[in-house]
Amino acid sequence: MRILFVLFLCVTCIPIANAHGLFIFPNEDQDQDQQDLDEIQCIRIATDRTGFDPMATPTATRDRPETRGSTAGGAAAGALLGAAVGRTRGSNRVARGARRGAVAGGIMGSMQRADSYRQQEDWAREQGAIYQNDRNQWTRAFSACMESRGYTVG
Repeated sequence: MRILFVLFLCVTCIPIANAHGLFIFPNEDQDQDQQDLDEIQCIRIATDRTGFDPMATPTATRDRPETRGSTAGGAAAGALLGAAVGRTRGSNRVARGARRGAVAGGIMGSMQRADSYRQQEDWAREQGAIYQNDRNQWTRAFSACMESRGYTVG
């Protein structure tokens, strides 16, 4: 039973090191079975020590910022506000106030949308950097484990 389990692990886990662009060379005449076993054990050790699983689907560390603002939405809100202000100045200024409010609101809505996009781009860069750092830590842990067992990892 144990042999089947080890065989299953070898078949399913061995491509991990190669999938990460790592080349592993035995320095002490280890045969392929020993290298496979060492890789499986080092994969587990690196995952346990870093908390990072290179085979898992990446997940964000925090939620993506919401998309806010729009030209049309800002224009509509601005038109309503402009009409209300225009009405307080007299009934003949309602249309002019609505037009001015629509323009100002549209500009503000566009600016809010652009700011929202910048926040989302910053979030994406941050999440990519976190993932890359975690992956690098895992690779260092895996490489150290394999090197301690008599392999060159490159």
